[in-house]
Amino acid sequence: MLVVGASRTIGLGLAEQLLRRGWTVIGTVRGTARTALHDLADRSDGRLTVERLEMTDADSRAALRDTLAGTTLDLLLVSAAITNGDQPIGDVDEATFTQVMTVNAYAPLRVVETLLPLVSPTGTIGVLSSSQGSLTLNTRGGHEVYRASKSALNQLMRSFAARHAGDARPLLLLNPGWVRTELGGPEAPLSIDQSVPGVIDTVLAQHGTPGLRFLDHRGQTVPW
Repeated sequence: MLVVGASRTIGLGLAEQLLRRGWTVIGTVRGTARTALHDLADRSDGRLTVERLEMTDADSRAALRDTLAGTTLDLLLVSAAITNGDQPIGDVDEATFTQVMTVNAYAPLRVVETLLPLVSPTGTIGVLSSSQGSLTLNTRGGHEVYRASKSALNQLMRSFAARHAGDARPLLLLNPGWVRTELGGPEAPLSIDQSVPGVIDTVLAQHGTPGLRFLDHRGQTVPW
């Protein structure tokens, strides 16, 4: 199993939860600095390997694919998100808009495309999304660029699913809920330990069921 973006918060929680359930895990970090994922690897009895990946860099994506050549992944989980805060679009400069869209929507799908040959024909691909990407649920506005980036991510995954309509792999957009992280903020009702086990339960429950679904950490469908 590969968890992309596993150095901290939800990604780190996903890697830790998979280890607790007995899986062998590969987790990625962005740079060369030591992270909590490295500490987790030291305690894993060799069941966690740490690799480097800068998701937004094509050469880095290709290098990870080459490093893992010959590996068959039963599960690919991609966790990545940044936000510019709660600003209306009129206050957001083009560079910030581009950065949020690149990290939250473009890069995750480029990772999926690049690493797809390594995923088992019946393996699962999951990408962390958000209920804020739902058009139906957006009745209050706010966090406009973040919302737009997650909607774009969902649309790109839907297009990916359409191009792979005959594929046996489950494809999942996963809403972990509103979680207390740097991005979610201190007022969020869920801790990582309250969210992540449900995300993993949801992922594992979809094994063997082809097609794309948008699900939350309780296994419930999120409206598009």
